[in-house]
Amino acid sequence: MKKFVILLFLFIGSLSFAQASINNYEYVIIPAKFAFQNKNDQYRLNTLTKFLFEKYGFKTFLDTDVMPAELVEQNCNKLYANVESNGNFLTTKLTISLKDCRNKILYLSDEGVSKEKDWAKSYNEALRAAAKSFDKLQYRYVPAIQQKEVTTKQETAVVASQNLNSETLFAQPITNGFQLIDTTPKVIMKIFKTSNSNTFTAIKGTIQGVLVAKDNEWFFEYYENDKLISEKIAVKF
Repeated sequence: MKKFVILLFLFIGSLSFAQASINNYEYVIIPAKFAFQNKNDQYRLNTLTKFLFEKYGFKTFLDTDVMPAELVEQNCNKLYANVESNGNFLTTKLTISLKDCRNKILYLSDEGVSKEKDWAKSYNEALRAAAKSFDKLQYRYVPAIQQKEVTTKQETAVVASQNLNSETLFAQPITNGFQLIDTTPKVIMKIFKTSNSNTFTAIKGTIQGVLVAKDNEWFFEYYENDKLISEKIAVKF
């Protein structure tokens, strides 16, 4: 089961790396004023946001700061943070997001909630609660070139790639996922949704693994005798 969990996070992570991993970014730019604020750094919320990102290892700047030339000259070598308020006059609710230069959300925190009546305390508490989600990121800056080398090594570690079934399997909806059946019909595998639409946790008999999409094809991947096995399958959703 432990290997299954490790494998799941490995492939969810590798799919992110195919586009842009958070680990490939060293810098985060934070607005001096969020949309719900009346003035810059109201309740010192922006300063706190900067501090929290630095706590997790990012190098951060407010968008009003004087920035290094390498940040100014290249727009896509940094992430853009934002904090959104979804609460009301009784409850403060905040979420933190990270976007790339194309305005694509790469990470969205859990919602931080506070019922403190004092606004300054409430915003502070809710922001810190939302930032606890960063524990799951396990952020460590890895330059994109280095990450490419790591990904290549992971790909060469796959020791088998074969067809799981020569015929197309058909996906039937079940709770939180699908069951894949052949034309008999016989259930070959059950797959369950994750936060990534290109990745499912998968169970085939007694084997647990992941079903992942690569170059518009599906692969069932799992560990066998400490070796990573990748089996290509045809799936019709």
